Amino acid sequence: MPQFDSWRTAGMSDLVEVRGAVGSFDWLVMLYKNHKSYKDLSDGQKRNHERGFSMVADYVLTKGARKGARVGAQPVGDITTKMVDALFEALLTVTETDDDGNEVTRERKTTTNAAMKSCRRAWNIAYRAEPAIVPKENPFSRMGLNESSTPNADATFEQLQAFVAQADKEKRSSLGTAAMITWEWLQRGEHIFRSFEVAHYRPKERPDDVRIVHPKTGKEVWWPLFDPEQPERVPLFPELMSRLDAIKRERIGGLMLVRDWKDDKEGRPLPWPTGNRGDLTYMRHEVKRIAKAAGLPESITFTSFRHGGLTETGDADMTDREILAQSAQTSPKVLPRYVKKTMKQVANGARKRRAVRTETGQKSE
Repeated sequence: MPQFDSWRTAGMSDLVEVRGAVGSFDWLVMLYKNHKSYKDLSDGQKRNHERGFSMVADYVLTKGARKGARVGAQPVGDITTKMVDALFEALLTVTETDDDGNEVTRERKTTTNAAMKSCRRAWNIAYRAEPAIVPKENPFSRMGLNESSTPNADATFEQLQAFVAQADKEKRSSLGTAAMITWEWLQRGEHIFRSFEVAHYRPKERPDDVRIVHPKTGKEVWWPLFDPEQPERVPLFPELMSRLDAIKRERIGGLMLVRDWKDDKEGRPLPWPTGNRGDLTYMRHEVKRIAKAAGLPESITFTSFRHGGLTETGDADMTDREILAQSAQTSPKVLPRYVKKTMKQVANGARKRRAVRTETGQKSE
């Protein structure tokens, strides 16, 4: 009865309706989502956890007495290390249909690793809350998870230019623009494609700035678009600004970057993310295809361009303050210390980064 559940869970069952029976894996996940440690996460981190929970909980068992049942409906006491290992192998690959109607099987090791880690965390928190129901032995622990067999490489500025040129050639200019954004402004793909709106770029109240939100930290940063040290209003990001200005002239609102063709019933372009949770798998497939066509190494992904931009901050001999101002990082684990960020620091950092490209012969003008 609800009153008993409320007493037994110290009030946690009152907060959110728990899917499935008490003691099921669905219930365990909801215990974690009601916990302070989950609520304190950024929206982006919550989305990543939710994606992992859904992968595991919605998987339908194909063998044994419970064939056809969801993992989420299983009692936590029945989820063993053997079952989790088999589940990992089953989730490791996915078969999809490409644009030509062909079935393509791909590995998704990074995504599956993340799902296992999310479940491991949820299990530990749930055990502390309900040790009488949740087994102490965590079947998601000590799995020996390895990173992807093709880790992200740091792209060079020349590779960024090659990718943008190929994207424009294939009429996927939005992906080229996104690559420039992640390089210049150090934004992650989740924000660029899910949250970056036309209204964030040169709004009426701040026509010389762009609003940057880093989903992992939840920090908001206003970046200057013109060098405040130059009276002639010299743009800090001329190539990127010309592309965004062109988009803003044609679109009064909504997401800044959408697909480059019209494919919905009303003749409008759709966003790059798919599904209710904003899945970016299709975008990543297109990025990999374009990168391959541009002759880039197999290890280059969309994330590589952000990593390349971060590497460039070091090559530009930027100060800790300037790097913090651009990356919106706050943890002392990332930089030696946390200091106040200013618009001037952002501009100084951008100026230094452009100078490095010129000095190394990577002309961007």
